[in-house]
Amino acid sequence: MRPTYRAALFTAVTAAVLSVALPAGAGATARPGYGRADLQRDVDAIKEVGTIGVQARVTDRGEDLVATAGTAVHGTRRPVPANGYSRIASTTKTFVATVALQLVAEGRMSLDDTVEKLLPGVVRGNGNDGDKITLRMLLQHTSGLYDAYPGYGSIEEILEHRYDRFTEAEIVAKAVRHKPEFRPGAEWRYNNTGYLLISLIIEKATGRPWHKEVAARVSKPLGLSRTLWSGRSNEVPKPHARGYLVMPPAKPVDLTSKFDGDAAGGLISTTADTGRFLRALLGGKLLPAAQLAQMKKTVRAPAHEAVWPGARYGLGLSSRPLSCGGLYWHHGGDDYGYKTRTGVSADGRRSVVVFMSTQIGDERSLKQEKAAGDLIDRALCAS
Repeated sequence: MRPTYRAALFTAVTAAVLSVALPAGAGATARPGYGRADLQRDVDAIKEVGTIGVQARVTDRGEDLVATAGTAVHGTRRPVPANGYSRIASTTKTFVATVALQLVAEGRMSLDDTVEKLLPGVVRGNGNDGDKITLRMLLQHTSGLYDAYPGYGSIEEILEHRYDRFTEAEIVAKAVRHKPEFRPGAEWRYNNTGYLLISLIIEKATGRPWHKEVAARVSKPLGLSRTLWSGRSNEVPKPHARGYLVMPPAKPVDLTSKFDGDAAGGLISTTADTGRFLRALLGGKLLPAAQLAQMKKTVRAPAHEAVWPGARYGLGLSSRPLSCGGLYWHHGGDDYGYKTRTGVSADGRRSVVVFMSTQIGDERSLKQEKAAGDLIDRALCAS
């Protein structure tokens, strides 16, 4: 997976992960119960590996456990807000995929419709053929389209370009100037540009931008009053923990403020709203059974398997094995400064959402990933 603005830091350590493969739920065991003390212990463990701020929420049948650790502002004792806002980055993709599948359920498009049918003339040239790429492939990251999403190789570049604005159409146009990465449907490779294409398809079908469809079709019905499109401002609403990139030996760099308003990761939310969305989705409240079943049809995701053994990818939704048996559904999000990890039980009754206001650029990122994964596994395995 090519490093991008949203994912470069995470993929930079993939080689290290390959040499230190972690079994699913490593260190986690099924527990007869999971209480506030358990959650606090697990949140503290995420902090101890170098995460500046953490907040986590476990919800089961309307009952919440909430814990925080660390500080909201580096170098201070200001506490992390228990339900503060955060950039949820690529967790946005699950919201976007839900809207696309609602449109499929309404008969306004089909998963097997081609990009050429849905957006005539947009994907052509340099070996790209919109007649061979389907909506399903875009949702599942199997389109082969070159990922032209902006990527920066240093902190200096990020600071220089973090306020640069671009449109979905501009990035898609850049992508088709390149040859495809592979034949459509032949492989799996995470692709932000594909979700920008999906946003154009949603707008063509509905006459409204993707974020307005998310607001009308998902946020409003579920009462997600604190799930917002970030495209109107470069800032994160208060209250929030500030987001930091940690690249030793440099001091943590505050990257809270930036432009990030596209369909690949442009939502801001809270642990409560994000968990409510995931429970509603897996509980069958947002999609008819047929479309939810399609969403849960997964393929191997080799790059994800390297980090999360056993992980597979559906349509804007991933699965991962639980140490106690079965699996859970999730979609993470990585943005410079913020990291989101989620989990929801197969029946949609229990959810776990972890917000970390730190992206770590050395081997400690593996420990951060493992600590967050262990928290989710323990919370979902508890009875």
